[in-house]
Amino acid sequence: MNITADAVKQLRERTGAGMMECKKALVEANGDLDTAAENMRKAGLAKADKKASRVAAEGVVVIEKSADGKTGVLVEVNSETDFVARGDDFRNFAIETAKAALAAKATNIDAVNGLKLASGETVDEKRRAMIAKIGENLTVRRVVLVSAPTIVGAYVHTDNKKAALVAVEGGDAELARDLAMQVVASNPRYLTPADAPAELVTKEREIATEQVNNDPANAKKPPDIRTKIIEGRVRKAVDEFALSQQVFVKDGDLTIDKLLAKNKAAVKAFERYEVGAGIEKKTGDFAAEVMEQVKAAQKTDPPTKH
Repeated sequence: MNITADAVKQLRERTGAGMMECKKALVEANGDLDTAAENMRKAGLAKADKKASRVAAEGVVVIEKSADGKTGVLVEVNSETDFVARGDDFRNFAIETAKAALAAKATNIDAVNGLKLASGETVDEKRRAMIAKIGENLTVRRVVLVSAPTIVGAYVHTDNKKAALVAVEGGDAELARDLAMQVVASNPRYLTPADAPAELVTKEREIATEQVNNDPANAKKPPDIRTKIIEGRVRKAVDEFALSQQVFVKDGDLTIDKLLAKNKAAVKAFERYEVGAGIEKKTGDFAAEVMEQVKAAQKTDPPTKH
């Protein structure tokens, strides 16, 4: 089976394992990246799989908040190239779209596309006009509305590619923003370990069981000791993706749980967007593409007479 260099590279990034181990795992998994990563973890050949969603499409994420600070909207608008995404027209369109979505408290893309902008056009009409002008496909991909009892924390990373909203009860504006920054930086999947999906816990227990049972160092350990080791690994894996258990990015001595207790506050919900997350994008060798075009041109151009 032909295993591409790109597939090996992706598996190495996900697992931290060596190139040959990754290639062998992909062959055994018939090229399936997820299966290969899981098998490597079971065999103890890989570090914890911290795969982030695949980022492919270009664009920006934009946040708009209500005047009272209790409601925020997060919108992702995509383009084909980063060049277009960095343009003022594109960014202004994204901001206008987010403002309209907030005013209407829109919660789905169909609703957003039908909203009227200040120009009188709908979001979708403006999008189509920009496609005709720019020559690239543009999409308003996602929208989410977040409301909070006290305040919504908002943070957009400097590259406008990652952003988060956090619904907070208690605390103040600075705490709320710090929590949103935490979500952007550490990418938690759920609020507390108790919120971890059952299927994730089951999968982590299966992997931990394989790892412990396959380790010769555990061969002579009693079953109850093995069970404790397994459950310890499961707890660690589940805690890693719980916001409450993460170390605060601005103070390594505090977990988010302790930070919230210190400020007599609680997180009720959070949302995080990253541009293009989950969208597959074709990648290629740019230099090779240019050479192919040059060769094609040489074949079609008549020879120069001297």
